[in-house]
Amino acid sequence: QVQLVESGGGWVRPGGSLTLSCKAQRYISGLVSWAWYRQTPGQEREMVALTTSTGFTNYTDSVKGRFGISRDLVDRTSSLEMNELGPEDTATYYCRWTDGSQKIYWGLGTQVIVSS
Repeated sequence: QVQLVESGGGWVRPGGSLTLSCKAQRYISGLVSWAWYRQTPGQEREMVALTTSTGFTNYTDSVKGRFGISRDLVDRTSSLEMNELGPEDTATYYCRWTDGSQKIYWGLGTQVIVSS
């Protein structure tokens, strides 16, 4: 199983920005979707942003207009640009990729803390 590795998490003040990145340990063929999820203690993991190979993009309502998802097939990375962060965005963020056979790849997570 190919592992995804996130980076870019950390602490930021309310109103600040962070960009998360996700990279595969090695090349994965046939990818069709790239997504970011987040999870807080005691809560279910929720999808934050999704983009697909057909160009479809979707965001959960709470981050629309603030977050942007992208992918770079050359660098084999996906990114999540997060702006206007608030305490409600504090969570562990995970990247999730899916290939054409619906095989799912998850990252180990990176923590984002938004606090003054």
